[in-house]
Amino acid sequence: MDVVGIEIPCIDLLVHVDRLPRENEGARLLEYSWQGGGKVATALVTLARLGAKTGVIGVVGDCQYGRFCIDDFILHGVDVSRLIIDKNGETPFSLVLSENQKNGRSIIYHRGTVRELLIEELDYSYIISAKYLHLASVTAVTRQAAIWAKEKGVKVVFDADGFNPKILEMLPLIDVFIGSEFYYNGMFDDHNYEANCLKIMERGPSIVVFTFGERGCIGMDSDGFFIEPAFSVPVKDTTGAGDVYHGAFIYGLLQGWSTRDTARFANAVAAIKCTRIGGRAGIPTLDMVQEFLKTGRIDFEELDQRVEFYRKPRIMIV
Repeated sequence: MDVVGIEIPCIDLLVHVDRLPRENEGARLLEYSWQGGGKVATALVTLARLGAKTGVIGVVGDCQYGRFCIDDFILHGVDVSRLIIDKNGETPFSLVLSENQKNGRSIIYHRGTVRELLIEELDYSYIISAKYLHLASVTAVTRQAAIWAKEKGVKVVFDADGFNPKILEMLPLIDVFIGSEFYYNGMFDDHNYEANCLKIMERGPSIVVFTFGERGCIGMDSDGFFIEPAFSVPVKDTTGAGDVYHGAFIYGLLQGWSTRDTARFANAVAAIKCTRIGGRAGIPTLDMVQEFLKTGRIDFEELDQRVEFYRKPRIMIV
């Protein structure tokens, strides 16, 4: 196993309009899509699409949304043998609204009623069989998994999206820390990026990266500090861009690439994803990314086939 991730997956109904309506206004729907969601879940799908072997640990409800999540993992080759079905639970659901005019998005979410994963349900041998463990939350379960991984030399990657002080307590267990601009702004009040990356490295991680959307990313490892600009593409929807970036970054680490080259690769994968609606439809294959890095061209025909696939409301089929 290359990568194991822990998360409660969710499902997104994505709606794309020209401009989000104001109060008492309407807006014509330009495009819609049903896609799987979740930070770790989408990163695992990204890795699988690029060619890595991945597995998910988590809980889904015994409902249409839960079955959709499982089917989508299986479709992409993500192992679901450690995914638990909560017979009385409902899988989380989000309505994601994106607009042309500002390239922004708004999210309305339902947390669902699925139960939490229990420590005794973690498969120790499964976790330590992986090269990387991918996490995005701080719980007793993820902490225990990180402890086991650290003891056995499995690298721990953490997706720090919004600022949460509890993440700081996990830093000694984290090898690769990838934070969003929201986390950066929550933790630091200046733009001394190099010094602030070093502050995090001093608490445990050997690689620290922050993503800044259309401005690209910054990072630091033992070779020093770097800045990698984003790629310019026609943006349709940024939903899942960070999640896809994480998956692509882990893929680069699996190949033994330098941190900077890995960051550039992850920028490219996330950029291609942003050309299409949702977090899953626009994820490219490895061949597509390599072609994009060489020529700047994107195989939109293949991406549009996935967009059409996800437009079908498969979750409504009992």
